[in-house]
Amino acid sequence: MDSFARLDHRFVWHPFTQMKDWLKREPIVIAEGHGAVLKDTRGRKYLDANSSIWTNLHGHNHPHLNRAIGLQLRKIAHSSALGLANEPAALLASRLIKAANPFTHAKPKGGAPLAKVFFSDDGSTAMEVALKLAYEVARREGNPRPRFLSVDRAYHGDTVGAVSLGHIDLFYKAYSGLLFPTDKVPAPYCYRCPYNRAKPERADARTYRKCDEECLDGLERAFSRQRKQGKPYAAFVFEPLMQGAAGMIAQPEGWLRKATTIARSFAAPLIADEVMTGFGRSGCGSRATKAIRSPHLFACHQEEVRPDYLALAKGMTGGYLPMAATLTTQKVFNAFLGEHSEFKTFFHGHSYTANQLGAAASLASLDLLQTPASIRSRFDLERTLETELQSLWTLPEVGDIRRVGLMAGVELVKNWRTRAPFDPLERAGARVCETMAKLGVLTRPIGNVIVIMPPYCTTRDQVAKIIAALRKAITAFK
Repeated sequence: MDSFARLDHRFVWHPFTQMKDWLKREPIVIAEGHGAVLKDTRGRKYLDANSSIWTNLHGHNHPHLNRAIGLQLRKIAHSSALGLANEPAALLASRLIKAANPFTHAKPKGGAPLAKVFFSDDGSTAMEVALKLAYEVARREGNPRPRFLSVDRAYHGDTVGAVSLGHIDLFYKAYSGLLFPTDKVPAPYCYRCPYNRAKPERADARTYRKCDEECLDGLERAFSRQRKQGKPYAAFVFEPLMQGAAGMIAQPEGWLRKATTIARSFAAPLIADEVMTGFGRSGCGSRATKAIRSPHLFACHQEEVRPDYLALAKGMTGGYLPMAATLTTQKVFNAFLGEHSEFKTFFHGHSYTANQLGAAASLASLDLLQTPASIRSRFDLERTLETELQSLWTLPEVGDIRRVGLMAGVELVKNWRTRAPFDPLERAGARVCETMAKLGVLTRPIGNVIVIMPPYCTTRDQVAKIIAALRKAITAFK
């Protein structure tokens, strides 16, 4: 066994990992990476098909990002944001606000422009900041026990508040005694929706569904119920266009716009969790056409939704350093202004808030995202993914293929004609990913769903290799 693998087995506890199984085999120990390729300590190469858990945008060891971090490191790596400001964080905040306000016209049912940035460390903390702000604003507006409304199967992070917003039993039940109650509404999971009357076809279930959008009816009922009780929601929380950890559940076109319009009609603030979907992941082409255009960086903007809170992380630094941000409105910011004696301060913070190295990497990543070359490569990658994924429909174990932009999920089933799922104890997704690793492709499943989300620099040939490995692994699983 590799010496580093032995050290790992002896000392490291891995996240979301059954360690008894982990200790039975030698792990892959990553030593370096270039572009979309990772290399382990034994010299074996792998394609990074999930962007190192959805974080890496431009590829590993990118010279522009390396240079930006190196230049900042020669100045200072970190200084506190408690009572001090710094150059790259101030510049980054202004750039994020500009990117988060793409609309030049007032939205008829939209919120106010985003105006302030609160930096933190990762997706969980970005969401924790949003819910704490929304909770306190609601409380100060006269709602003594504010509640939140989120979507079934939601995942918003692992901190206590973020877990409370989620509705995945595996993550929620073990800690239920620590959590505060939140309400949920149906997810627009067309493939397994109890209201979808369509028989299975060899296509994305969103394209042939037969329903009356009962999931939206459930959303409206939830708001109506709270209004009757005189307890308006502190916020409606959602992942725009695709729910990641739920199993890459892609929302039908128009669902987000309709859902947020309902929420706005009940005066509910909106919290958009773009930890996964932000910074170009939702694609360059229009959802209705295949034409390239100047893309929005955030998924909610594809349906012209302007949230009151926007949580960002993962790809923010291009996958280099942990950094996150929660963007909000001037109105929310003003709710925390007052004299010292009023104690209106937002009492929340992190030691590495507004870290200079993270801010420098984020600025460099934003520069890259807005270049014509990056836009073109993302457009090409989106089209290539769309084409290559179509080849998987011939496999009877493929039940649904869901793609939004540069994010895709392939749901495995016992038989596509019945949608019968594999039992979790069969480890269908995990076994397929283990075979893919042997074929030189790394990704991670969500139950029976295989995630495909490569870095933006991934070439057509590399995408073809990823999908070929997935096809071979599914075939071998039979």
